[in-house]
Amino acid sequence: MNPDDKTGWTPLPHSDEDLKRARSVPDTPQTRAETYRLAWDDEEFMTRRELRPVRLQLELLKPEMVLAERGIRSTVILFGGARIPEPGGEAWAAKNEVQKRNLEKNSLYYAEARKFARLCSEQSAKYDYREYVVATGGGPGVMEAGNRGAADCGAPSIGLNIVLPHEQAPNPYVTPELCFNFHYFAVRKMHFMMRAKALAVFPGGFGTMDELFESLTLIQTGRMERMPVILFGREFWERAINLEFLAEQGTISPGDEDLISFAQTAEEAWQYIADFYQL
Repeated sequence: MNPDDKTGWTPLPHSDEDLKRARSVPDTPQTRAETYRLAWDDEEFMTRRELRPVRLQLELLKPEMVLAERGIRSTVILFGGARIPEPGGEAWAAKNEVQKRNLEKNSLYYAEARKFARLCSEQSAKYDYREYVVATGGGPGVMEAGNRGAADCGAPSIGLNIVLPHEQAPNPYVTPELCFNFHYFAVRKMHFMMRAKALAVFPGGFGTMDELFESLTLIQTGRMERMPVILFGREFWERAINLEFLAEQGTISPGDEDLISFAQTAEEAWQYIADFYQL
């Protein structure tokens, strides 16, 4: 990317000489042996079970370095179902007619996620795309809508993809230079939260629930500062989870349910953020 573009991104230099020297070796039986390869350039070595601590560190460090070089200081996170289609699109994940009908009904959240991401990106432009940058899980559904909304106004957006048993490709709206891939869910979650200034959570399944409750736990326990946590679709969420019941049972403290706000539209959700940060 051009370092003179509007994002002001200037990548740090890489050690090209070290790479050239490592790969410019005589072709002999000794140099062809796996043991001769430099450790960091040996995939079979780097993927051994004993190297897991090193891989965890590298997976944390690589995106952190890229985002720091880019000057991105804060993000707005969009969580939500990968299976939700865009309005008028095919409910490809439906397994029966009931699921098809409900996924098509919930396509309105794709549209709202797209609009919400556009509103965030318009605010981000005021900070040269260093604050309030849209970040998603990089996949289809609500994630695609978030990256697409940023792309609608020419803004960069982040995609934090994850290696899954089934084939997954990043959605085409993620900024390529901000498209990451993770093996470890734990490290990916850290990158979601390390720069987050707000969470917008749309209807979704196990993955969305996991991300929502992990975020709430961090806020509830004081490991993260309080921030807007906005759930789109009160009807969906009040059937999916019952926080008032948890409070009545004493398994959460009275008032913990107030960590969450509900919204139905992108404008309403953005207003929560604007009021919270007095924008």
